[in-house]
Amino acid sequence: MNKVFLTILTTILLFYSCQSTDKNSILEKNKEIVLEYHKVWSGNEIDNLNDILTSDFINHYLTSEKWIGIEDSKKLISDWRAIFPDWKEEIVDIIQEKDKVVARYKATATHTRTYEGIDSTGAKIEIYEVSIYRISNGKIAEQWCFPDDSYIKTQILNFKK
Repeated sequence: MNKVFLTILTTILLFYSCQSTDKNSILEKNKEIVLEYHKVWSGNEIDNLNDILTSDFINHYLTSEKWIGIEDSKKLISDWRAIFPDWKEEIVDIIQEKDKVVARYKATATHTRTYEGIDSTGAKIEIYEVSIYRISNGKIAEQWCFPDDSYIKTQILNFKK
């Protein structure tokens, strides 16, 4: 009887330990796909978006603006990097739970083209952003993005050559 009990207990422990590993593995994969997305923003390798985003990806921006799909994302990132060609994103904090990943990151760049009606200034900017991502089948399906756009503008307008 004691042997049967130990066998059942061992089986249950093994089962739960395997589940935990699977869950941790999925969480790590979710985190990795978000890190890959930030690498695209930092390196302009927009063709990698095909492997990172779902075809119906939606980005919900802080304002009412949003973009949908991989092609819109490629255009937006290309347009943004035309204004800020050395745009870099550095992850400061990252938290993952179930199908969500939250990242707080620092973005740095140089203003080289017209941004919101302001001609190129050469200003070096630095902002912190927070994004929430929903992962579906190993790809980013949604992003809620909370950048500090007003601080970008402030840094550009206050730049002295």
